[in-house]
Amino acid sequence: MRAAIIPVTPLQQNCTLIWCTATMRAAVVDPGGDLPKITAAIARAGVTVEKILLTHGHIDHAGAAKPLADSLGVPIEGPHEDDRFWLARLDEDGRQWGVEGHVFEPSRWLVEGDTVRVGELVLDVYHTPGHTAGHVIFHHAPSNFAQVGDVLFQNSIGRTDLPQGNFPQLIESIVTKLWPLGDATAFIPGHGQPSTFAHERRHNMFVSDRVLAQ
Repeated sequence: MRAAIIPVTPLQQNCTLIWCTATMRAAVVDPGGDLPKITAAIARAGVTVEKILLTHGHIDHAGAAKPLADSLGVPIEGPHEDDRFWLARLDEDGRQWGVEGHVFEPSRWLVEGDTVRVGELVLDVYHTPGHTAGHVIFHHAPSNFAQVGDVLFQNSIGRTDLPQGNFPQLIESIVTKLWPLGDATAFIPGHGQPSTFAHERRHNMFVSDRVLAQ
C-alpha cells in the first residue's frame, strides 16, 4: 500500500491518493477541490483510479467529488448517510467559502462494519460521528494505516462547533473506535501532518490517556 497527500482548497485539506502496489489500482480520498492538482498527482503515481472515498461531507473534503468521479467514470463511496445534510448543501457552502462545490449523492453510503476495496487492498469502515454525524474512517490493518478525516489531528481533534457537531460524541469515537486499532497505527488526518495513535495517546492535549483519566 502507498499513499500520497495532495493539499487542496484554501483550507489545505489533505486529499489523499492511496493505491495497491500489486495492481496499481487507486482511490482518491476526500477530493475537496483543485482538480488539476489531483489529476497531476494521479498521473505522477502512474495509477488507475477505481473509486473515490469520502470520510465526511464538508466542502473542503467533498466539494470536487462529483466532477472528479464524472471525469474518471468511477463511483463515490461514503460517507455515512447521516452526512446527507452536508452533501445537499455543497453548492451553497462552496459559494460561502470560495470553493467550487457540486451537490451529489454517493454511489454507496457506508456503515459501520463495511469494507471498501482498492485493488487487492481491503479497508475496514468505522462510523465515527462527532465532527459530523456521518463521518467515517478507513483502516487498513495489514499496513497499520488509517485515514481519519477530521476526527483526529496531530496534537488536536476535529472541531465540533459546526451544525451536527458533538464534542462528547467525538471523544467517544476516538476512544472507542480509533484507539482499539492499536498504538502502532499511523494515520493521515484531514489537515496537517500525519501522526500515530501512540503519539496522540501520549501528547494530545484533548485525548491523551493522561487527560482522559482526569
